[in-house]
Amino acid sequence: MDRDKAIVVFSGGQDSTTCLFWALARYKEVVAVSFDYNQKHRLELECAKALCRKNRVEHHILDLHLLNQLAPNALTRADIPVDRDKPEQGLPNSFVDGRNLLFLSLVAVFAKQRGCVTIITGVSQSDFSGYPDCRDVFMKSLNVTLNLAMDYEFEILTPLMWVDKAGIWKMAHDLGVLEVVKEETLTCYNGTIGDGCGDCPACKLRKAGYQKFREMPDCI
Repeated sequence: MDRDKAIVVFSGGQDSTTCLFWALARYKEVVAVSFDYNQKHRLELECAKALCRKNRVEHHILDLHLLNQLAPNALTRADIPVDRDKPEQGLPNSFVDGRNLLFLSLVAVFAKQRGCVTIITGVSQSDFSGYPDCRDVFMKSLNVTLNLAMDYEFEILTPLMWVDKAGIWKMAHDLGVLEVVKEETLTCYNGTIGDGCGDCPACKLRKAGYQKFREMPDCI
C-alpha cells in the first residue's frame, strides 16, 4: 500500500480543483479520476482534462453512462431546468441519486488496483444544497463499507467537509491557485466556465462565498 499516493475524485469544479491542489501539496503522486455520466454540461470534463494536462496530473475518465439512464434529473437532461431555489420540501432537482456512492465505490476499486489507500473528495456539509451523499456521516459509513467490501484499508479524506465557500476560496488563495480556480473551473449548472451564469444555485453560492472571502482581513 502506497501512502504517498492519493486519488482525487475530480469534476473540474471549484471544490474538486481546490482538493486537487491540496493533494498536490501533500502527496508525492496524485491521480485524478473523473466520470462521464453523459452529464448535460460535458464541458466540465474538458475543464478537468485541461487542468490535469496543465498541471501534469495523471487523469482518467471512467464511463458511467448507466447513471444517466437510472437517474434522470436537471444535470442529465436538457429538458429539465435546474431549480433556481431550494424547494421547501424534498431535494433539489440537481441531486443525482447515487452519484457519490457510485463515484467513490468505483474510485475505490481503481485505487486498490493501483495500491493506493487514500481517496480525496470535495464534498462539504457546510455549504451544500441538502444532498444526503455530501454528509460526513455518509462518508464515514461508506469508508467502513468499502474497507469491509474489499478487505482493504481505504481512507476517504474530505478536506472541505466543514469549510464554507468563503473558506474554500481562502484555501485556494493559500495554495496559490486562486486565479486558476476562479477562471478555469466549471461550477455553473448552466455550463459557463469561471464566474458562471450568476443565476443558478451553484453560481449564487460560489459568488456569495467569494464576496465573503474578499471581506476577510488577510484577503488580497
